[in-house]
Amino acid sequence: MFVGHFAIGFGAKRWAPKTSVGTLMFAALLADLLVFVFVAVGIEHISIRPGITRVNALNLYDFAWSHSLAMDVVWGALLGAVYFLTRRNGRGAWVLSAAVLSHWVLDWASHRPDMPLAPGFHRYYGLGLYNSPLGLLIVEGGLWVIGMILYLRATPTRRFAGHLVLWTFIVVFTALWLLSFNGAPPPSVHVLVTVDLILLPIVFGWAYWIDRLRQPNEASVHV
Repeated sequence: MFVGHFAIGFGAKRWAPKTSVGTLMFAALLADLLVFVFVAVGIEHISIRPGITRVNALNLYDFAWSHSLAMDVVWGALLGAVYFLTRRNGRGAWVLSAAVLSHWVLDWASHRPDMPLAPGFHRYYGLGLYNSPLGLLIVEGGLWVIGMILYLRATPTRRFAGHLVLWTFIVVFTALWLLSFNGAPPPSVHVLVTVDLILLPIVFGWAYWIDRLRQPNEASVHV
């Protein structure tokens, strides 16, 4: 999924009001950040196979350390523990852990059966929404709308900048998401990894900026 993971980051603000949506977005996309880092250093491996699904041309044949169910539980627990030890925010810690784990659930829905349970286990799962563009549009688009509604309700603001920066984010990434439905493969794994390792920090930084501008009241603490 693409904006489906963004939706989790935005929507989770409803349950962790003192946690920045930038941090929540980091949690929801942590597995993707890890896979690109791990591929870059040779721990995991992916390839490009045009037509492997109708929407996504990636052959994700070796990414259990970043994307397996067991490791997502581990990464979520680690992120939640670090957050709790540094911020003493128990609710935020639990929500961050859940956001990390949500990545496996959404990928299980969208991927062909390539989602592993744990490193070393060679049984794979996936409902294959990437082979149904209409189904993916409905499911992921629905999540995107729900996530944004939850975030808008959690962060009421009258600041023009808060609206402008948020809606610019929505328009830009909705457009990129819709363009991804053409199924065009990336030119190479190296280009894909490089672009995403640049793009993801921009997403996180933009999300922090949005949340700071939409801070509903001075008593809220955004970290």
